[in-house]
Amino acid sequence: MLNAHVDVVPPGDLSTWAAADPFSGEVRDGQVFGRGACDMKGGLVAALWAVLALQASGVALRGDVLLACVQGEEDGGLGTFATLRRGWRADACVIPEPTSLDLVPANAGALTFRLRVPGLAAHASRRTEGVSAIEKLWPLYRALETLETERNAVVDPRVSRWPIAYPISIGHVHSGDWASSVPDLLIAEGRYGVALGESVESARAAFESCIAAASAADPWLRDHPASVEWWGGQFASGQLPASSDLLGRVRAAHQRVTGGASQDVWAAPYGSDLRLMNGIGGIPTLHYGPGDARLAHGPDESVPLAEVATAAQALGLLALDFCG
Repeated sequence: MLNAHVDVVPPGDLSTWAAADPFSGEVRDGQVFGRGACDMKGGLVAALWAVLALQASGVALRGDVLLACVQGEEDGGLGTFATLRRGWRADACVIPEPTSLDLVPANAGALTFRLRVPGLAAHASRRTEGVSAIEKLWPLYRALETLETERNAVVDPRVSRWPIAYPISIGHVHSGDWASSVPDLLIAEGRYGVALGESVESARAAFESCIAAASAADPWLRDHPASVEWWGGQFASGQLPASSDLLGRVRAAHQRVTGGASQDVWAAPYGSDLRLMNGIGGIPTLHYGPGDARLAHGPDESVPLAEVATAAQALGLLALDFCG
């Protein structure tokens, strides 16, 4: 199975894009630019070309080659979950996420959280008679910084290339409804990294314990503790079983196409559908695809056409290797 998602994140501030239209698909200097070009339309096209090439060749395969075109990956993976729930399975799967054509047999998880931080409303002219929910975010934020440091003190060697393998990041904050009032509620939403091999339940418990301890140490939050809600994308970590030969077979296909070009092997710090394929589906799965993931979700996202072509050829050879 070749599994690729078609959903993309919003383009963000349009003024940061060189192209007038972030969905133009502009081709420049051997690259395709646009939102989703790297994450992961380049990989999807490579998989599609591989299947079309197999069809055009007229070769009679002994096994099936499946192209799973899914949605919802960016927010939890409902498309792949539905595909598995309908009974689709394979002996192996490659997800052509952008890896710069490296081999990525594992990825960390990521949980979306929402913090509700209570305050006490008052007129801003007498702010000391209220409690600002904004100010009460700071002790929680510092506690999360400490938790992040502790969780990254010792990491799996495959994620050691990243400055922070399992980040904790607050990406959206909203507080108050009137400029002249002390805000009585702050809502902060963010992303929480799950370590390789760590269960979602254990990761959540560590986060909730951190917030509870920070609340207990603050005079106001002790009696009005912040609450944690888990919502949105909930990605467990995942990894290719050590017993699988898929990594070696993808490497062999890539080297045959490139004349022996070397590849790094590493684990990604982000969540993906890999954990569903390996976990729920029991299908040995890894990432191998065109494009640099550093460009994903940012302005002027792009993918090199040469890498798309290389990936397409390698995926076609891999299918022949598996299916005969």
